[in-house]
Amino acid sequence: MGVGIALIGALGYALGAAIQQHEAVIHGATMRLARLPRWWAGGVIAFAGACMHAVALSFTPLVIVQPISVATLVFAVPLAAGLNGRRPRRAEIVGSIAVTAGLLGLMLLVPANDAPPVMSDRAGLGLIACVGLLVAVTFLVARWVDGPWKALLMAIGSGAVTATVSTFVRVVGGGLHGDLHRLFSWFAAAVPVLLVCAVVLLQKSYAVGYFGIAYAGVQVVDPITSVIAGSVLLGESLPSGTGAIVPALAAAAALIAGTITLGRLTPDHSPAPARA
Repeated sequence: MGVGIALIGALGYALGAAIQQHEAVIHGATMRLARLPRWWAGGVIAFAGACMHAVALSFTPLVIVQPISVATLVFAVPLAAGLNGRRPRRAEIVGSIAVTAGLLGLMLLVPANDAPPVMSDRAGLGLIACVGLLVAVTFLVARWVDGPWKALLMAIGSGAVTATVSTFVRVVGGGLHGDLHRLFSWFAAAVPVLLVCAVVLLQKSYAVGYFGIAYAGVQVVDPITSVIAGSVLLGESLPSGTGAIVPALAAAAALIAGTITLGRLTPDHSPAPARA
């Protein structure tokens, strides 16, 4: 049951992302999006998919559900192509499968950790500062480049902010243990603010028109940054030993190759609707 719910949730998240990207390409990543019912519908569908992912975790172990969420890339690329009135290109399918396989391989190498997450205020503020600096640098550089590099740089910033949300949710939820007073910490208050920032940054990346590279960028940066934050700030373990090096290199090679393949694709640019 948990696997089925997770698959449906992954499909919903992918569909919502594809709908929002389609609207961002047409109208641009501006406040105009907030007045578009279709963009909101995409957000609701994506949110519902994320909720189903959370429900699946109550039925199935994390090590099974999390890899399923990576499959959203395989769903999202064909859906985005369909919304733009075309069939998915072979390179899109191959690139998305390569990125998914590489990321899945890296995530499966991360050992499970049941230690209660504890983060100091100083560490939390330091994480926000580092991510804020990364966002500033990536978006500053993105102003001077075009095409897939622009979309990828913006996606890196969005993925880093999303990873910060995941880390803070882990700190609040993992340390809750029935104590609802932890919900009133500044970590919990920062989650919705960071989430809004992540959505805005993601729409900026979508608007460039390279959905595959933008979506893949977020899907890659988010979990990898979360794993690094978990290791450095929460004391979670990372894969070690010679037996993990070769699989990790192979997974990284597939990840890089798939990202390059998606980056070489032409963008989808739909004409803006005529004004009445």
